[in-house]
Amino acid sequence: MAKTMDGVVTIAQESRFQLTDDSGVAHLFILSHRAGAEPGQLEPLQQRQARVRVRYSEPRNVIGLVAKSVAELPPA
Repeated sequence: MAKTMDGVVTIAQESRFQLTDDSGVAHLFILSHRAGAEPGQLEPLQQRQARVRVRYSEPRNVIGLVAKSVAELPPA
């Protein structure tokens, strides 16, 4: 079952990105090859410090969380 997390994309590199949640905690995500987003879409989100909602899973034996989808949220 996938979980969700909201936050700001603070770092993006290839298919990896860091999301800082509303509590200020940074989380490492790896974009799933089945995600509805492409690696090239992550850098513009990071440059804009966009707030996003990530649907993710916590796989075993992987350092980081696997992002199933990334959706930009409207400005607050």
